[in-house]
Amino acid sequence: MSGRADVDTVVLDLDGTLVDSVYVHVLAWQAAFRDVGVHVPAHRLHPLIGMGGDRLVAAAAGDAVEHSVGDELRARHPQRVDELFGRIVPTEGAVDLLEALREHGVRPVLASSSESDMTQRLLGVLGDGAHHLSDVISGSDAETSKPAGDLVSVALESVDAATAVMVGDSVWDVRAAADAGIRCVGLLTGGFSEAVLREAGAVAVHETPGALAAYLRETGSIVG
Repeated sequence: MSGRADVDTVVLDLDGTLVDSVYVHVLAWQAAFRDVGVHVPAHRLHPLIGMGGDRLVAAAAGDAVEHSVGDELRARHPQRVDELFGRIVPTEGAVDLLEALREHGVRPVLASSSESDMTQRLLGVLGDGAHHLSDVISGSDAETSKPAGDLVSVALESVDAATAVMVGDSVWDVRAAADAGIRCVGLLTGGFSEAVLREAGAVAVHETPGALAAYLRETGSIVG
């Protein structure tokens, strides 16, 4: 099926959605915590990836750690990501999804929890594919991080969206979309199961960005 899709704008998450970086972030946060003498197991960190860093420290290790070394941890995290950055690659079909959205007249807008510098560096992993994005909104552009909807709302306003959905890989994306008043399509590329994403409120779930691109080309629809 050809023609326009059922929405005019898709708000895309970055980590875990367009770039395969979730487990790098798990290892980087774990190393940052270890640097300050705090052990946080990987299984506790993984489901928090996608949440804003201003929230993650307390969620992972408690308010006392946030109050004592939260700022230091947030400074150490990107340093630890840097050590592992070479492992980050695009998720399967990420650029294909961006191309498919453009083919169907849909504006892709990025809404990443990462700060501006890290967002731009991660976008470099996509190579020329990043030029398909209509706008790039980072954690630096919103007062409140995911799961609040501020970041998504800024992204929608940046392109004057009329009918939009979000595509993300975590429960934090689903909740942020709901908070901003739009639906969310989930992907399995962040390690959350379909059941967990649907329970959080995802209206559809696909395995990869490439699978969603194929669905869009076949049906002309993002959400069915």
